[in-house]
Amino acid sequence: KGGDGKFLIRIEDTDLARSTRESENQMLRDLKWLGLLWDEGPEVGGPCGPSYRQSERGDIYKNFAKLLMDAGLAYPCFCTEEELDAKRAVAEEQGLDAKYDGTWRNADPKEVKAKIDRGDPYTVRFRVPAGARVEIEDIVRGHVEWDAEATVGDFILLRSNGVPVYNFCVAVDDALMGVTMVIRAEEHLTNTVRQVLIQRALGFRIPEFAHCSLILGEDRSKLSKRHGATSVDQFRQQGFLADAMINYLALLGWSEGTDKEIYTREELIESFDVHRINKSPAVFDMSKLRWVNGQHLRKLSHESLRDALVDALVSTQPSVIDTHGNDLKSTKTMAVATELFREAMELTNDGIGLLQHAVSYPLADSIQSPDAAALVSPGGGLLEVGKALVAAYENGTFGGDCFKDLSNTSYEAFHEMWNSWVKALGKELGLKGKKLFQPLRLCLTGSLAGRDVGGVMQLVKLAEMEKIDIAGAVNMAQRME
Repeated sequence: KGGDGKFLIRIEDTDLARSTRESENQMLRDLKWLGLLWDEGPEVGGPCGPSYRQSERGDIYKNFAKLLMDAGLAYPCFCTEEELDAKRAVAEEQGLDAKYDGTWRNADPKEVKAKIDRGDPYTVRFRVPAGARVEIEDIVRGHVEWDAEATVGDFILLRSNGVPVYNFCVAVDDALMGVTMVIRAEEHLTNTVRQVLIQRALGFRIPEFAHCSLILGEDRSKLSKRHGATSVDQFRQQGFLADAMINYLALLGWSEGTDKEIYTREELIESFDVHRINKSPAVFDMSKLRWVNGQHLRKLSHESLRDALVDALVSTQPSVIDTHGNDLKSTKTMAVATELFREAMELTNDGIGLLQHAVSYPLADSIQSPDAAALVSPGGGLLEVGKALVAAYENGTFGGDCFKDLSNTSYEAFHEMWNSWVKALGKELGLKGKKLFQPLRLCLTGSLAGRDVGGVMQLVKLAEMEKIDIAGAVNMAQRME
């Protein structure tokens, strides 16, 4: 984007056994969720169409294969799989590279024609020129060169069933689609030899290359399923934000040379420079990704964060909450929950546990904790504060004016009124600081730790008032029993 480039999607699906339309559709859905919308490709079309699936571009590759054969730059090979397996076995026994030995490279043209006329199956192999070398100036890895003849031998362009191989398709499509820079994983470095040889033979312009190092797991082994989520959609389901994913992935192996870690998309477009990609492998740190996500989450507007929290509740844990037909996004309950949990969430899904904890009342378990021993002991304050709270609830003075017009009271205004009432209660009891706040929290929330007590009280009362049933919720009257 920063270099006015075009984003083109090409479906490389010539491996028919591994490619499915469902996997293609999932990849496109993932890209849309990430906000990576393409300028050209499936669904949107473009000048390189009509098809952007390699499986539907077979005639193009066959025509170029014929062009190479007619020029003597490729040839038919009639070796069977069994013969090739036997040749590889012999080469391995002798400690040699198991590349093709050129059996049909210089075959008698009459014999070749006879076999073709007879209908014998054959592959089409590229004729690697004797002494051929391939050299590139890789943007990430610097100067790289290969002895092509020794490295790859004469390689296959078309399989015996007529299906083209990956490297042939890619070399042709990169040229026909005007690809000027190829940025990919270092695992593809050896593919560059075949692709450059094909492009040279066809008279195509050779693109620039940037081969990025692999991303490693925290144990510094190649990132795999055992390291956690294996698809973009899993991250979405876990409550990660698309902007955070883009931010974090951009930082894996790249830096603009500052300590800056949180970027908007616009800042990344302005700052990114492919020449600053690091040659060293990056480590995928899930804790760091969660932190980055938390930073982005806290920057969201109230409405965006509320909607993300509601979507997480509805899509991942629909049994947690029953709105009795209410539009959850329009409730005051979720408006308060959004502000109450904003600083505590790293993922939107964290809000599910935070919500359930806030409305629960695990008093029986909490008072058995060693941490509660001082509070429940004589003079610890729990009994005194508890009696005062029950008395205030029964005589209608609990919370002062906090609950009088709850539906029209903002989170901030409620917080201010609640603090004033708590201060007055402490003055009445002759308690302040921890002596007041710890027993107050335990009495009202049933927990020794958690979110702001006033915010929890506002949330509990609003959920009750708006008839939102949250699994495990204990209402105000039950807490006072």
